[in-house]
Amino acid sequence: MRGNRLKILREEKGLKQDELANLLSISPSAVGMYERNEREPNDDLTIKFAEFFGVSTDYLLGKSEIRNPEQIPLTDEDIKFMKSIKKLDETNKMIIRNTMEALLDKQEKNEKKED
Repeated sequence: MRGNRLKILREEKGLKQDELANLLSISPSAVGMYERNEREPNDDLTIKFAEFFGVSTDYLLGKSEIRNPEQIPLTDEDIKFMKSIKKLDETNKMIIRNTMEALLDKQEKNEKKED
């Protein structure tokens, strides 16, 4: 688990390590070890942390930058676009991914010029 994420989430809630430990029925020293990446919580505890903080386990594990993908608002057009991409083979998905990255870079540069 990415300990720094656990620490950030705990601090955002205004909790001390011992307070979080009491709420989740674990030891304060365990919380400290998880935050310093000296120890890994088991799967059940990782799920408990994720539910408590309202984030995905992927976010806690450092596999995603999105705290909770279920909270991302998607329009009907977004869903239609994603369904279309799922139908593509891996080569065409890579082309779409590379094109999208290039377009986003170009857009970002244009936005910086406007500022």
